[in-house]
Amino acid sequence: MTENSSTNGKRIGLFATCLVNTMRPRVGFASLKLLEDAGYEVSVPGDQTCCGQPNYNSGDRESARDFARSFIDQFKDFDYVVVPSGSCAAMAKVHYPRLFDDTDPEKADIDAIAARTFELVSFLTDVAGLTSIEGKNATTVTYHDACSGLRELKIKQQPRTLLSSIDGLEIKEMEDAEVCCGFGGLFCVKYPDVSGEMVRKKSDEILKTDADAIVTGDVGCLLNMEGALARRGERTRAFHVAEVLAGLDKEDAS
Repeated sequence: MTENSSTNGKRIGLFATCLVNTMRPRVGFASLKLLEDAGYEVSVPGDQTCCGQPNYNSGDRESARDFARSFIDQFKDFDYVVVPSGSCAAMAKVHYPRLFDDTDPEKADIDAIAARTFELVSFLTDVAGLTSIEGKNATTVTYHDACSGLRELKIKQQPRTLLSSIDGLEIKEMEDAEVCCGFGGLFCVKYPDVSGEMVRKKSDEILKTDADAIVTGDVGCLLNMEGALARRGERTRAFHVAEVLAGLDKEDAS
């Protein structure tokens, strides 16, 4: 457990997510830094697993229920659960309660933990009350509104508020920032041609802004757009919003 001398007494369980753990661990460290800087005591349970979103989206609801039960076991003792991913946060906050009805013994626990679960930037702004982040970063970014965060959790202005508060950072809005990048979890596996065309169009809009980097709140979307830009030979960088807010994007030499 990591403790902070300025703790406000509220304990957070950080749900790292599979993609952060395996593909972009720096997002986890950035999230930890932001939460500790906000005055919270943060723990990362070592036995956490997938949120069950792939199972849920493919129709395997019973396995998704098992993942939800595991989520309860890992995070039931925390005041809040914070997730650096709109889609995984939405799975726990929106979809877990739909997997259980009033006859299930876990229903009350599921509803309670769903109410305490938040996407990272939503937590920092809507719960912790942050309106600005200290730091300097002479760069330009354009922001992609990942689907689950936008549509299921109503995350739109929160990341822009915090990003624009960083001294020297400029946000260049792209056209169709709210349009899907084509990742969609299993969608890009089942419909690769459609997914590829969607990320091509998204890449076009990113490049039109002439921003130094594309920023978003979901690692899946980030990797999808980053890969598409790299295949085109573009040097536009791609960051999770937590990396930029924590200043870890400046460590990237690319």
